[in-house]
Amino acid sequence: MTNAVIGGSKGFELLQKAGARAKRIEPAETPFGKSQAVYEFDAFLYMSRHGEAGYSIAAPFVNYRANIWRLKELGVERIIAWSGPAAIDSNINIGEIVLPGDVVDETKHRSDSFFEGTGLGFVRQNPVFCPHLHAALAEAGRDAGLIARTSEIYVCTEGPRLETPAEIRKFTVYGGTLVGMTLVPEVFLAKELEMCYAAVCYVVNYAEGVRERPFRPGVLFEGLLDDHERESVDEAVAAIPDLALKAFELADAREPSCSCSRLMERYRRRGDIGDDWRTWVAR
Repeated sequence: MTNAVIGGSKGFELLQKAGARAKRIEPAETPFGKSQAVYEFDAFLYMSRHGEAGYSIAAPFVNYRANIWRLKELGVERIIAWSGPAAIDSNINIGEIVLPGDVVDETKHRSDSFFEGTGLGFVRQNPVFCPHLHAALAEAGRDAGLIARTSEIYVCTEGPRLETPAEIRKFTVYGGTLVGMTLVPEVFLAKELEMCYAAVCYVVNYAEGVRERPFRPGVLFEGLLDDHERESVDEAVAAIPDLALKAFELADAREPSCSCSRLMERYRRRGDIGDDWRTWVAR
């Protein structure tokens, strides 16, 4: 089983610290443009969503289709994605590691399907995240004393701007507890190519209006995160690679309890697609 991690906004820091021991696989051209580079570590492949050297590509401009296509092309079957959202729920602590269990899509301009102009892609979204991989993450997190919340509702916004206080109040009506910019359309694209996908989040700040924070020009999020909280966030980010590794070990050791690899089965039976996933998309 080939596993991959997609790193979030601080993902490039992993490459700075550990990239020397990984083999770099160059960005590749796909039917949807150029992907990010991939790094081959001993236990998993790694892709930094926002760039290799820093936050060089903001969330709405990431080429999600190229990245997921490339991972599939490299044989990846399971993806753990990390994201650094804000908390809508004031009971969640900054730096806390949580698992989203559902998603609200508030994006507006992103290409969110491989199957534009076709009759494919009518895929169920309950559960949104692979239950087998999600359960492995939850168990790994509980065993390490890192994760207590495993059913958060992640609202994905377009960006790159942050949300208004009124938008955050709207999201609470949806039941949203986290707000970020990256899990959509990534999770939906992975499902279209029958890949297991689960997410782990480290909470970076409180969303606008949740707790009053004075404006501080020139610092991260202009004051939504203080120096003490930054330390907690850094500790959470540092814990995620080992957490992902343990989750992959648990998932690989057990019989799959998901239907991710059969999400397009109806189209196979109808004769719309064959066994070669590359032929599902007209080029």
